[in-house]
Amino acid sequence: MTRKKTHDRCAGCGQTKDLLPLATRMLCQGCCDLITGVIDNPGALERLLKLAETKSDARQADGNQPAAETKARELPDVLDAVRYRTTDRDRNTWYVSVSELDGHPVEIFASTAFDRDQHLQSRISNLTTITRLISLILRHIFLGEPLTLDKTLTQLNRSSRQKNDLPEMLAQVLSNYTRKQNLNAEKDVDSP
Repeated sequence: MTRKKTHDRCAGCGQTKDLLPLATRMLCQGCCDLITGVIDNPGALERLLKLAETKSDARQADGNQPAAETKARELPDVLDAVRYRTTDRDRNTWYVSVSELDGHPVEIFASTAFDRDQHLQSRISNLTTITRLISLILRHIFLGEPLTLDKTLTQLNRSSRQKNDLPEMLAQVLSNYTRKQNLNAEKDVDSP
């Protein structure tokens, strides 16, 4: 089989010179060799990824890794948001705002014009809880922000609108686990 070199852009790395066709893509020699190697030896990819992870961990321990690679991205003070207006099955109008960073959703919130309606207060509280926790997950996925029990409790406490509502009850139950973690940490320190 003869491969014709052309000048376009490598689908793998973006290189623009000396490209080869592979399937329906144009690739540079390095990317072509890499893909062919993975296809010919599927177990090699897993071993290489483990090796890369080990080297990455060693670089972090030595302090040779740049700070941008070791810590999660932080949210800026102001984010672009897309706002949607929607109606639920009870014909209540809701406004959903999705904050984006680099085109990825990192926060989502919903509100209604009927915030003072007592009937909707518990629904709004539950909705706020859901959207805060989803936002926490989105920041973890797209920004690499660590998920912790303390951050989860913070979001639950901020979601609570009335005494003994669902977010407050969930926070109370989960806070027992932070106490257990603190007690276990104290036991570990005290033990010889």
